[in-house]
Amino acid sequence: MSSTELPGIRAVAAAAAPTVSAVRVAEGEKLRTVTPVGLTLTVRSRPAERAGAAPALFVHGLGGSSQNWSALMPLLADTLACEAVDLPGFGDSPPPDDGNYSVTGHARAVIRLLDEERRGPVHLFGNSLGGAVATRVAAVRPDLVRTLTLISPALPEIRVQRPAVPTALLALPGVASLFARLTRDWTAEQRTRGAMALCYGDPARISDEAFRHAVAEMERRLGLPYFWDAMTRSARGIVDAYTLGGQHNLWRQAERVLAPTLLVYGGRDQLVSYRMARRASAAFRDSRLLTLPDAGHVAMMEYPEAVAQAFRDLLDERGGS
Repeated sequence: MSSTELPGIRAVAAAAAPTVSAVRVAEGEKLRTVTPVGLTLTVRSRPAERAGAAPALFVHGLGGSSQNWSALMPLLADTLACEAVDLPGFGDSPPPDDGNYSVTGHARAVIRLLDEERRGPVHLFGNSLGGAVATRVAAVRPDLVRTLTLISPALPEIRVQRPAVPTALLALPGVASLFARLTRDWTAEQRTRGAMALCYGDPARISDEAFRHAVAEMERRLGLPYFWDAMTRSARGIVDAYTLGGQHNLWRQAERVLAPTLLVYGGRDQLVSYRMARRASAAFRDSRLLTLPDAGHVAMMEYPEAVAQAFRDLLDERGGS
């Protein structure tokens, strides 16, 4: 489900698309482009503070980008060589050549990135849609994953949270264009406030500076001719993944994960139910659970210190690597 975005961003025709501003890069971060077959991926990195640090890869959720990890990565830079990927069609990554925005398609992009750069095995982090993607990667390519950290992962729920219904409805034909018409007069600031109200446990925790950066990023996204299509198709990919049975079912794949797993759930999450924490703890065979009663859907942005400490505790259990 959505990480930083509300449904309703309208697509801009390619011919009329305005010049899109550059993606923000925080102090200490670097961006680079990787081109596995059929993909162009932007990777945001924060170099480790010591040589030989273990590699980590962070995967954002629906409507998000690698910037969603900018608060957490510096807290782990003394331990990890941190990199966050913009999934195809999000952040600064263009759409995939094959137009595949399914959970499997996004997982394939992560696998191709890791294979291309030969960074694995990595400490793999995922939020929301990125949590589903990371689960699939860990299940089908255990050789690429040292540990798995999932923050409000989008794993199938029978009773979907009511605030998540609009995002799920994007999978239906015609709904995206209806949202576009209904919200065409919304400003970037209005959209940002709505997204934060949906995704944060307490939007009042957001600093003025962080809010200004979020509005600027929203304005940038409004200029992308493909962003609405990427949102719609990725939402459809989540719904499709929820209905899959057999070995491709995400809960079945969770049971196959061999890597030590840290699960993080927020008590005020409006998109992934807090009650799913118990089921996830039972599904992942080697799991630890961090519950944050006041957190919403993006705990790594609201409570990065708590998430970082829980990951350090996981590392300590494994002997620090």
